Amino acid sequence: MSKVEQSIEVSVPVTVAYNQWTQFTEFPRFMGGVERIEQRTPTLTHWVTKVDGVSREFDAKVVEQIPDERVAWTTVDGDVHQAGVVTFHRLDDSHTKVMLQMEHAPEGAVETAGEKLGLVKHQITQDLKRFKTYIESRGTETGAWRGQV
Repeated sequence: MSKVEQSIEVSVPVTVAYNQWTQFTEFPRFMGGVERIEQRTPTLTHWVTKVDGVSREFDAKVVEQIPDERVAWTTVDGDVHQAGVVTFHRLDDSHTKVMLQMEHAPEGAVETAGEKLGLVKHQITQDLKRFKTYIESRGTETGAWRGQV
C-alpha cells in the first residue's frame, strides 16, 4: 500500500467545507478522472473513474463521519483498493484547513510506475486545488449530510 497526505487552506467556514465534502455526487466537478458517483445509501457510493484511458468501477463505504471534523472511507467492492480520511480544521471563522490522507494499492506495472513518479500525489494536490476554487467561488455548499457514522 502507498500512502499520500496533502492539505490545503480554503477561505470558507469549516461547516461549509465539510458540508460540501459530504456531497459525493458533486466530486466530478473538482476531481480529475472521476466521471460519476452514485449515492446508493447514506454511507455507500458507487464510483466510475477513467484515468489515462483506464476505466474502473468500485464501491466505497464511509466508515466514520463526524460533522465538521472528518470523513473516513474504504473501498468495499471492485478493482480499486484504497482507504482514507479527510479532516477539517477550523483556522478562524472564515478559513479551514482540509487534510486528505489516503492509502491505495497500485494495480499493475503502469500504476506502480506512476506511483513512483509521484503522479497520485500530484493528482490529489490538483483535486484539492480544484476543490478550493469550487467552494470559494460558490461561497456556500451545494448541500449537506450531517449524519454521524
